Amino acid sequence: MNGITDKLVELYMDDLLPRRDEVLTEIEATAALRDIPIIGPAVARVLYQYARLIDARRIYEMGSAIGYSTIWLAHAVGSQGKVYYTDGSSANAAEARGYFERAGMTDQIEILVGDSMALLDTLDGEFDLIFNDVDKHQYPEAFHKAVPRLRRGGLLITDNALWYGKVARDDADKYTAGVRQFNQLIYAADDLYPTILPIRDGLAVCLKR
Repeated sequence: MNGITDKLVELYMDDLLPRRDEVLTEIEATAALRDIPIIGPAVARVLYQYARLIDARRIYEMGSAIGYSTIWLAHAVGSQGKVYYTDGSSANAAEARGYFERAGMTDQIEILVGDSMALLDTLDGEFDLIFNDVDKHQYPEAFHKAVPRLRRGGLLITDNALWYGKVARDDADKYTAGVRQFNQLIYAADDLYPTILPIRDGLAVCLKR
């Protein structure tokens, strides 16, 4: 629960979701037990849906934790696609690799360990979709890194765009400031068409024109 949507409505929506496969269900349970931030199934379905809508074949993740969103995106791109997992923790990457192997997704996923924005500079070409879920104070930097690397018609999708509702209050911490600045940047960008969806903790979906 995040304080953005009505708790009863959120529970109702969660109850509607079909059961996930064994690997995704295990990651959800592990994340809840160890307080690991993952996007959860409701947001994951939106990611999957948008990736399929634009026929994404090349996806870059900025911050992947233990690979929950990566698996959803790998399902979306199919056997001919590629999802680039990035995380600063080698332990997270090793755990994620185990899940990818069990899910049969190793051919579609490339694991990169380190700073996701620096790693982006090591790759050539454009991406169909970039999913941004780095530390919130880094959101403005992520904006400047990601947008030039998207193809026209591609999507920049960003989690936590409403940041527990703090963006609408007087909170002045660096994380809230980073999310606020990011939201201002996407709505001021001439080459983006953004929408913030008030699902879970807010999901910003930006179409590159």
